[in-house]
Amino acid sequence: TGSGKTLAYLLLIFSVINVQRSAVQALIVVPTRELGIQVAKVARVLAAKGELELDGKTCTVMALLDGGILKRQKSWLKAEPPTIVVATIGSLCQMLEKHLIKLETMKVLVIDEVDFMFNSSKEVSSLRKLLTKYSSINSRQTILASASIPQHRRFRYDCIQQKWTKNDVVHVHVNSVNPMPSRLHHRFMICSKNNRLQTLLSLLQTDEPKSGIIFVGEQSEKSKRAGNDPSSTLVINYLITSYDKCSEIRLLEEDMNFNSRAASLSEIRQGGSYLLVATDIAARGVDLPETTHIYNFDLPRSAVDYLHRAGRTSRKPFSDERCTVTSMITAEEREEDEVKVTCPPGYGADNVDYELESGDEDLAEVIRTRKRNVELQSIEDFVAEDIDLDESASDGEKTIE
Repeated sequence: TGSGKTLAYLLLIFSVINVQRSAVQALIVVPTRELGIQVAKVARVLAAKGELELDGKTCTVMALLDGGILKRQKSWLKAEPPTIVVATIGSLCQMLEKHLIKLETMKVLVIDEVDFMFNSSKEVSSLRKLLTKYSSINSRQTILASASIPQHRRFRYDCIQQKWTKNDVVHVHVNSVNPMPSRLHHRFMICSKNNRLQTLLSLLQTDEPKSGIIFVGEQSEKSKRAGNDPSSTLVINYLITSYDKCSEIRLLEEDMNFNSRAASLSEIRQGGSYLLVATDIAARGVDLPETTHIYNFDLPRSAVDYLHRAGRTSRKPFSDERCTVTSMITAEEREEDEVKVTCPPGYGADNVDYELESGDEDLAEVIRTRKRNVELQSIEDFVAEDIDLDESASDGEKTIE
């Protein structure tokens, strides 16, 4: 996360497009409107700064995203097709079905956050059509990007068998010089479910984060039927009335209308201290480099989801500012072994902190003992239990459980 995937595929696109040709030459498909706006902005900055103008023609970038007013895009497509389209799959398929956009001239197809897209039952059918029906693998370069591709060998095999890519598809895995920043710390706080709001407030008062994201889970259908408030509502209402050290406390979740979602991100990007209460809609690709603290008020569903949530912080490569990811868990969850923290090579045990309820000396001693043992071991491969490892990387794998 934060390694520069967007820039990598955009630089490829700009190296192959021909601005003299009036046709869609690159398509970037993203899972959310928020990520689409971000990618389109970067593409436009590069187009404006690059030497892409020729005979008065420039590289144009269209954002074709859910929640947008498609009437304007329809007129644009009829008048003169853009060079690059950044789209969510729903809005894109609307245009394809109405024959308002043609992909026969497309040179590059990018599916960003591809593992998330294929795990979405709402989008996978349309995604399969895009990869096979609306364009040909023989006339395009296909890029499937993500920070996490679980079982990548099987995924590569499926790509070839389903004819989503050519047979010579290459798995590119870039190892960072420093796999995990030493300034990034992970910790967990054990508390009862009834005491989570007060515990969160105590953490915020102690940490005094310059800027942070509080991740909450989506409300279950059972909880909705029972008339319960979602975690997002409970957290933001509690903080607005109880926490006075942050001027900007904003909400970002799927159930909000698109204008409200855009306003939340716009306001916190203007600078200053902020707290963003968000569901996993903010966990994929959203770049908020000022974020110093992540709080998992509700646990993520998997280790991969944890990776992407944690990846919203420590995104400044030349900063020595300490960043922290804190997970709030119950003693039962701890005992049931539902929380696993796995670390990459060179990532010492000093980066894993343990916070406990006062008086829980038995559990404290267990964790102190485990921490001492971990310090003597070589710990490898973050979220190894969910991600296929290269054979060379799997030797000596250890897990803090």
